[in-house]
Amino acid sequence: MRIYTLALCAAIALFTAGCGNDKEAKATTSTNEGTNPADYAAMVNPRIGSGGHGHVFVGANVPFGMTQVGPTSITQDWDWCSGYHESESSVIGFSHTHLSGTGCGDLFDITLMPVIGEVTYGRGKLGDYSTGFWSDADRTQEVVEPGYYSVPLTRYDITAELTATERGGLHRYTFPASDEAAIILDLVHGGCWDRPEDLYAEADGDRRIVGRRHSYGWADAQKVFFVIEFSKPFDSFEPIDENNYYYRINFKTEADEQIGVKVALSSVSVEGAQLNFDKELADIDFDTARQEAYNKWNREIGKIRINGGSDKQNEIFYTAMYHMYVAPSLFSDVDGGYRGADNEVYENPGFDSYTTFSLWDTYRTKLPLMTITHPEMMDDIVNTMIDIYKKQSFLPIWHLWGCETGCMVGSPGIIVVADAVAKRIEGIDAEEAWEAIYNSCMHDIRGGKYRKQYGYMPRDLQAESIAHDMEFAIADAAAVEVAKMLGKDEEGAYLEERSHSWLNYFDHSTGFVRGKSSTGEWREDFNPFNASRIANEYCEGNAWQYTWLVPQDLDLLVECFGGREATIEHLDMLFAADSKMEGEDVTPDISGLIGQYVHGNEPSHHIIYFYTMLQEPWKAADMLYKVCDTMYSTAPDGLSGNEDVGQMSAWYVMTTLGFYPVEPAAGRYVIGVPMVDSAEIDVKGGIFRIEREGYSNEARYIQQVELNGKPLNRNYITHEEIIAGGTLKFTMGEEKTLWY
Repeated sequence: MRIYTLALCAAIALFTAGCGNDKEAKATTSTNEGTNPADYAAMVNPRIGSGGHGHVFVGANVPFGMTQVGPTSITQDWDWCSGYHESESSVIGFSHTHLSGTGCGDLFDITLMPVIGEVTYGRGKLGDYSTGFWSDADRTQEVVEPGYYSVPLTRYDITAELTATERGGLHRYTFPASDEAAIILDLVHGGCWDRPEDLYAEADGDRRIVGRRHSYGWADAQKVFFVIEFSKPFDSFEPIDENNYYYRINFKTEADEQIGVKVALSSVSVEGAQLNFDKELADIDFDTARQEAYNKWNREIGKIRINGGSDKQNEIFYTAMYHMYVAPSLFSDVDGGYRGADNEVYENPGFDSYTTFSLWDTYRTKLPLMTITHPEMMDDIVNTMIDIYKKQSFLPIWHLWGCETGCMVGSPGIIVVADAVAKRIEGIDAEEAWEAIYNSCMHDIRGGKYRKQYGYMPRDLQAESIAHDMEFAIADAAAVEVAKMLGKDEEGAYLEERSHSWLNYFDHSTGFVRGKSSTGEWREDFNPFNASRIANEYCEGNAWQYTWLVPQDLDLLVECFGGREATIEHLDMLFAADSKMEGEDVTPDISGLIGQYVHGNEPSHHIIYFYTMLQEPWKAADMLYKVCDTMYSTAPDGLSGNEDVGQMSAWYVMTTLGFYPVEPAAGRYVIGVPMVDSAEIDVKGGIFRIEREGYSNEARYIQQVELNGKPLNRNYITHEEIIAGGTLKFTMGEEKTLWY
């Protein structure tokens, strides 16, 4: 909110283990060495979000790693997007790539499964071992901690242990005595989510296997190359079928004998995988790798430290930190080589390349938070996105393993790049970034041509027209911030005007945004509760949520409603409305409802903070307390919706701290209410502290806010103020007061 907010005011570091570029010296500890000696990783519960619709990855990885080594189940339904769900304990193998918290599935590349005896080669069916080589897992003996996973496979009496490096995975299988022990290399089972295009593996001596897996799925041209090394010579390497789906590696084992396996991946080539192997895996044993992975997690999770919360709050908070850092995923090899968005291989560009960009979700909270906690990583992320623009002519939308999936609406890559540039993140060429931003804003894809022709997206020409247009309007507003910074006056003026395109949809007779045709006619069968996935103008929502999707324009929404009091009345109605969703084929993504506020899905995430911006911060406080208390828990279904690659968790983290980035690229964070007595954030200028005094269940409202000992007489704090270090102090009390 630009004009209106101003009026109110007047009243883990990145791991780089041998990245082979000029940024190899990046710190792998917190900004302030020694400030986080505690065992924060011990408070992480990786099972949170493994039930319900959370879709989180459960297994072993390191922060932002290329590999996610974990179990993959037989079941291929929606709630198994990550390959794991707490409701079902089958294992078809341990794959080296997984998604976390997404609403769609892919990956599960390079799967290993230890077995005993003859088996049927296939995925199998639950309850019938004769149909495949799968096994039940004894979840009562499962161990999951940051960087480590272990579970017994009851069918074979084998215990599997996993840990990881940035580009590799380490397995340790404890076998019974057998002359028929084996490890199956499964190259076909990417789940129901992809189909193999080119599979191959071959033995290189009696300890090593090399090969590739190319597939077509959500990532439509995914290429994975691998090197596998075993701790002892195998007796034989046996291709099972002509399709190169399965290979059996045979051993003889004694009772309780452990066989170790090291696997390195690359998107570039087998030679790239070998380089990664030599750098990260060749000279490390399993237990050392496990400890190093744990230490990396502890350092990253400890970049923000809270005090005075309950044990439950600590568990949820540090698990949220853990979930945030699963992705973006490292995509370049140790020498900097990577596969570009055009499917060509490129040499080291001078920065680490990343992938797994769930941008429609993470532009809202997670990536803005990383501009505070990981500025030394955000330049690599943004430079990767600019490189993607150069290869595909527009900034990424939802990039996965170098492939543009085009998932979700709008063009959220614009917002992420603009936010980082506007915050002057070092290492980004602002002019180069502006070219990518502006040309992406002006691109014809995804209904862009209709915005240029009509000033909005007509419902009869563009599917999900309102959702697309309103997200593009937010992107335009973010781009304007960069235009102002660089003196791009003409372009900025055009984008400023277009950032209000959503006004074409606001129907004063209903008080909602409503579909409009190319001839300017309203949708006749309008129903604000209609959340149908078929022939609808919204995406994963309805008019109740999308009417509020104007974080850049609350001042204009206030005008549409007829003033501040009327706007608050409508906002109150949002939370008090019937929580019904009507229409055909309503998506389960619409979850975590309070009235028609949908916390389980991203378009609602900023809305509560509008109360602060509308001069009733006590209502924001009440609703924030409610969401934190009811939409997050320590149970397997402890998330109210998909984790969405860290966005759901990032909302909790920032809300706990007491502020939130409502307006993309504006460089300020709207005050909410702190959820703990104190917190520390490692920032560029030292440590930024949050303090809460006088809080009790009754004294739960802000009475005063001070920044570095002086009253903060506005409803936000700036990015520059946070990263400079200092203290933000909240004085709490019972009075519902306008403190700014």
